Amino acid sequence: MTINILLSIFVAVGGQSAPVVAAPPQVTHHWGPTFVSPMGEPFHADRGGDAMAIWFAQADRNHDGYLTVDELQGDAERFFATLDTNHDGEIDPDELDHYERVIAPQIWGASDEPREAETHQGASRFGLLDLPEPVASADADFNRGVSLEEFRQAAAQRFAALDLDHRGRLSLAELEIMRPPPAATPHKSDQEPDIDTGSVP
Repeated sequence: MTINILLSIFVAVGGQSAPVVAAPPQVTHHWGPTFVSPMGEPFHADRGGDAMAIWFAQADRNHDGYLTVDELQGDAERFFATLDTNHDGEIDPDELDHYERVIAPQIWGASDEPREAETHQGASRFGLLDLPEPVASADADFNRGVSLEEFRQAAAQRFAALDLDHRGRLSLAELEIMRPPPAATPHKSDQEPDIDTGSVP
């Protein structure tokens, strides 16, 4: 009887000390209807959809569930071809202006508003990296134009910035959890009191 009890305790303790296999990271929230890719391309989803997932699906060329630096550079090349409207191998100032005002006007607000990086956070409001203007910031030699090689190099650098554990690949779940939670809408109690009445409007 005593041996059986001891064996039961031993089995119970042994069961508790068994290693637990961690589950893969789960996507706990969606980015929402607007996402700007690391290279600056805007993506939109219907209500309740995930715009980042739309971008990731087309950037993941072999559809293995992971994004590599080669795939991000391929995504950069594809978007570069869209931006280089005169096909001269460089995104010039006119093409940058077209990008900012026509292709991605939501980055700065209305399409007829001037750029104000100090006022608007630019693409960093909708993207993974703190890049208010992700296309122009690829201009490594500051000649007011972005070559394909500069755009590819920027893609490699941005991949490295996102690859926090240096595994050489990024999953959608990993990217989804990089975004901080959305700012809470202020309640009436958080608003400034009315100057004339001293009450909250």
